[in-house]
Amino acid sequence: MKWPITMRTDSRISRVLHALIHMKQAEGPLTSEALGDMLCTNAVVVRRLFGGLRDMGYVASEKGHEGGWVLVRPLEEITLLDVYRAVGEPRLFSDPVSEDHPKCLVEQAVNAHLSAVLSDAETVLLKRFAKVTIAALAREVRLPTSRSKQ
Repeated sequence: MKWPITMRTDSRISRVLHALIHMKQAEGPLTSEALGDMLCTNAVVVRRLFGGLRDMGYVASEKGHEGGWVLVRPLEEITLLDVYRAVGEPRLFSDPVSEDHPKCLVEQAVNAHLSAVLSDAETVLLKRFAKVTIAALAREVRLPTSRSKQ
């Protein structure tokens, strides 16, 4: 039996949302290492993820012994769309089109239709992203303590 090849989905958005909500609960700056442990990744990935957020003015990094990442803007002012843009606008859907037979008229028609439907779906999704604040997500989370890591 031949197993399909699967591509890892892009989890940058969910990782950043996870971290931002924890940052709101934190009693001070969180280091890249602490955030990396929380997100099951390394500090370099955290710094790369947070670079876009820093450039957009949502977080800042403080250097030194007591340093780390801190929120600069309230979660009420940051939307899912903002995070999506800050992490580089990753693909939201996998590409279902086939290019096995590019001269085939059937394949061309199917690909055109699928591409149009996905484009429409992405437009709707991004409009919804613009309406959801990170604060709204955070209100749905009931952390037992401010030091919870998961």
